Amino acid sequence: MNLNTTFNIVAKTQQGLEPLLATELEQLGATNIEQHKRAVSFDGDKALLYKANLCLRTALRILIPIHRFEAVNEQELYNGIQEVNWEEYMDVNGTLAIEASTNSDLFNHTQYISQKTKDAIVDQFRDKFGVRPSVDINRPDLRLNLHIFQHQCTLSLDSSGESLHRRGYRADANLAPLNEVTAAALVLHSGWNGEGVFMDCMCGSGTILIEAAMFAKNIPPNINRERFGFEGWKDFDAPLWTKVKEEALAGIRETNARFIGNDAVFKVIEIARNNARKAGLDGLIELTNKRFEEQTAPEPQNGGIVIMNPPYGERLDVGEIGAFYKMMGDKFKQEFSGYDVWILSSNKEALKKVGLAASKRLVVWNSQLECKFHKFEMYRGTKRTDKVVMLES
Repeated sequence: MNLNTTFNIVAKTQQGLEPLLATELEQLGATNIEQHKRAVSFDGDKALLYKANLCLRTALRILIPIHRFEAVNEQELYNGIQEVNWEEYMDVNGTLAIEASTNSDLFNHTQYISQKTKDAIVDQFRDKFGVRPSVDINRPDLRLNLHIFQHQCTLSLDSSGESLHRRGYRADANLAPLNEVTAAALVLHSGWNGEGVFMDCMCGSGTILIEAAMFAKNIPPNINRERFGFEGWKDFDAPLWTKVKEEALAGIRETNARFIGNDAVFKVIEIARNNARKAGLDGLIELTNKRFEEQTAPEPQNGGIVIMNPPYGERLDVGEIGAFYKMMGDKFKQEFSGYDVWILSSNKEALKKVGLAASKRLVVWNSQLECKFHKFEMYRGTKRTDKVVMLES
């Protein structure tokens, strides 16, 4: 496969984020963009492959399909893997790792599928050279992705290595962290323009604030990662990679936006400060140990936005979590005039207790939880907050 020309690439993402990812790819210059379930395919060259890994905010992995074949049993799977000349992609003394996924009545054990794939590859080297490559699941030279749908098998190079949600800035997290891709998606979904006041009143480990600040400054989201999978490839182009990074860094801009985060737990605020520091945002994000009831909103010059991921109440009774959400709604009505408030929650009944009519409702998945992402507009002037329509029960 010649990676010096244009080729097909697949960016994996979370369910429901395909349109956001497609828009990001269009902005990067990708062509032939097509949305699929949890993925977006596109065409690009090696420079775009590197740029996609560095700059996409809503992608989890960037894959290059290299071989498609059919298999109805393990021998056909083995034979299909051996149809690839693996010397093109790795050396005999290199290391590899295989990740498999399946939606098939014929193959339903991913660990076994991975083992058969590994056997086919290392057996090819052993037959040619008398020695076999080894497996390194943590930092391999070549990471492969095998996807099976019924009897259709697709084998891809994984250019990312670790999932791209692992930005490299989050050393610690609180007990229920929002992953970085989900946090970035919330910022993009909100349509925020990167100006004015940005608040997270229950900021936890600071992920939403950090992703918002990186967006406002146009900082490449994965600039802090130690390594990408493609850096171990035989055809890795170090000068091109340096050029891609330099161009991305040259696009970083100053911001006049104000970023404010609060949380009731002191230890969590310390974690958020450490994460912001690692992201290169030390001093930009204002973090305070403060309960929600104690917080005040500054005058939203040039606009104000709140994005929050409050507790969903799985461990609280209905009345307790309902009262908590009602208190949030009352606080917003009284003290957040001029702000757009976005709340992410899997608790539909609790969201009704906010007592405000959502002007926009989106579905966002937080891990395995289907959540609602609701926008509440805290009007000023003629559209007074005390005239906001109550939600229907």
